[in-house]
Amino acid sequence: MSNAYAVPNDRPWFRHWPDYLPRTLDYPDVPLFENLETTARRYPAKDALIFYGARLSYRQLWNDTLNFAGYLSRIGVKTGDRVAIYAPNTPHYLIAFYGILRANGVVVTLDPMLSAEELIYLINDSGSNVLITMGYALPLIKKIKDQTCLKTVIGGDFSDYLPENPELPVSDFLLARGQYDDAVVQWPTIFKETFSPPDITVDSGSDALLIYTSGTTGKRKAALHTHRGEMATTVRSAAWLHYYTSSVHLTALPFFHITGMNIIMTASVYSGGTMVVLARWDRETAIQAVETYRCTHWINITAMVVDMLSAPDIARRDLSSFLVFGGGGAPLPAALGEQLKTMGIEYAEGYGLSEGGAGTHLNPVGRTKLQCGGVPGPDVDSLIIDPETGAIRAQGEQGEVVLRSPSMFERYWNKPEETDESFIRIDGRKYLRTGDLGYMDEDGYFFIVDRLKRMVNRAGLKVWPTAVEGVLYKHPAIKEACIIGTPDERVGEEVTAVVVLDENQKNNVTEQEIVDWSKGQLAAFEYPRIVRFAETLPKTASGKILWRELQNEANRQMR
Repeated sequence: MSNAYAVPNDRPWFRHWPDYLPRTLDYPDVPLFENLETTARRYPAKDALIFYGARLSYRQLWNDTLNFAGYLSRIGVKTGDRVAIYAPNTPHYLIAFYGILRANGVVVTLDPMLSAEELIYLINDSGSNVLITMGYALPLIKKIKDQTCLKTVIGGDFSDYLPENPELPVSDFLLARGQYDDAVVQWPTIFKETFSPPDITVDSGSDALLIYTSGTTGKRKAALHTHRGEMATTVRSAAWLHYYTSSVHLTALPFFHITGMNIIMTASVYSGGTMVVLARWDRETAIQAVETYRCTHWINITAMVVDMLSAPDIARRDLSSFLVFGGGGAPLPAALGEQLKTMGIEYAEGYGLSEGGAGTHLNPVGRTKLQCGGVPGPDVDSLIIDPETGAIRAQGEQGEVVLRSPSMFERYWNKPEETDESFIRIDGRKYLRTGDLGYMDEDGYFFIVDRLKRMVNRAGLKVWPTAVEGVLYKHPAIKEACIIGTPDERVGEEVTAVVVLDENQKNNVTEQEIVDWSKGQLAAFEYPRIVRFAETLPKTASGKILWRELQNEANRQMR
């Protein structure tokens, strides 16, 4: 595989390449779940994960994976069938993820903050007949089930794995139990029986993952990855970020997201490390986890770092165990990067996307540049092109970032036209168009400066304005609406709505009422936290709203 993705030796980033790392890697030519089987055979008693003090060894994780794969086979899951996971970070997630793959199925990851309408669409679009979720979500699932193709719902509670005496703070949310009936299979009942896993019918080229990203028209689309592509992302992450069997990973990024899934979960399993899993982000819990378990690695998003560093006693807390500390989602403010340096921590930013694989670009540890996506990793070639002509731009010139890597997705699920539009051929090779505007400096480091497509990047999660506007227009008081992103130190960009009210409603509704209403209509990361009323919206001669003009004006006001 490495030869097929050979990168020309004259790329400028090789002048600053990490001394410890080869330019190309060899990838196991096996299905992804074999990484867990191999690690369990090598380190059976080692902690695969720690969940608020509860330990799950690699032997137990693999045995439970085999049993869950057998159960899925028993209820009719066959080769290539899609099985969805709608849950935050829990031991259930790892067992379900690897169990689906071992059952020869395809994992469908669903954001646990999705609205009912979005959840219905994604379940039906993927054709998932089986769903794994948590007890707290069962009321929503039961409400929508008849509108989907679901046949089996499996529900679990955090308490299935919580220890009797937790070693970290446990919120009431984690202690709550779901209301079960005959329409839901309770997670613990599956493991009261022994189910034999089916014969392996997949190989490295088989479909493994459907991960949903947002579409420019507002409809989400699923990027399909094979076992081979997932393996490439996994191995690259482990090699670049110094993953060892002794590594302890603070695991707060969600597994449903490409970064949490591959840079943390699958890479940790591949290398035999230990994950300290947090179901929800909580600053104090995270700090205690670092101090208690001496976490060596933390891949995060900027919003988490901002929150952690704002702890009033952070200067007295012990974060000295960190060896690798970095992430992405939004550029880290320079002042915070300097603050981390005073604490002995170097922040290494990275860049990636659902279609390209997590961490295609990474800052070399020890040679980092702040507010920079880094350099392409092993077997990753990346260029800056003119988005209109496809011509390669010179160093320092802005253009669209394109990349070529063994971790690239195969296609969009059931969307051949959008798949074709996502790639471009340069010198006979196929490159992925990222839709991001950036430039490469003289050292070969890539900087992301804007987006070619209209999108708000809130804490690393993509919010597509068209979809949010479509919901806002359902409000009886709203005549026109335009969604833009405004700078925010905590989440990078905040979702902001510029709204023109109906003449008859101008005195009947407030900005906060619009915020509160939209909160009930959209996913938690999508709804606008800021609403601004305007008399009119700027438009082109053809009537298109000049969203960039509104965004530029908002940015000027913020400055």
